[in-house]
Amino acid sequence: MQSWTKSCVVVLVVALLATAAFGQQKKLREPDVVFVPTPQEVVDEMMKLAKVGPGDVLYDLGCGDGRTVITAAKLGARAIGIDINPERIRESNENAARQGMTGKVTFRLEDLFEADFRDATVVTLYLLPSLNLKLRPKLWKELKPGTRIVSHDFDMDDWPPEKTVEVDGHTLYLWTIPAKPPVTAKR
Repeated sequence: MQSWTKSCVVVLVVALLATAAFGQQKKLREPDVVFVPTPQEVVDEMMKLAKVGPGDVLYDLGCGDGRTVITAAKLGARAIGIDINPERIRESNENAARQGMTGKVTFRLEDLFEADFRDATVVTLYLLPSLNLKLRPKLWKELKPGTRIVSHDFDMDDWPPEKTVEVDGHTLYLWTIPAKPPVTAKR
């Protein structure tokens, strides 16, 4: 009887420690945007615009259902999606599994404003203009010169894109991180 009591105490202690550790995890804030999927033909054009291929490291910030990440991985890129919504991460992983891409893509539950994506050679976005502006200093500071950025539908205000492409009523913008951040009115 004594060993049964000891076992119960051990299980209880482990459960309490696990609960405490879980409670210590940082709670992510609510998403900044409502998820709206990017049509696949737009994703395909984003890949062409950024010239995504083998050797690239693509980060999709606000990855939604994972379609941009999965498409980049199919082109040979190492592809990572970051989203603050656990439901989107679950959906992304399910979509990757359905397409046989598990293990070829990574989805991270993180706040994109705090995430480390310094190793990116390509960054894709479908955020709001205000979020693009908020993110812009981080992109300039942390990304290597030559990193390509493609945004779906929203520009970066006074940072002019190098190229703009229209696809089925959607606008895509391309920038390349320069050696020195551009001089803009809004830094």
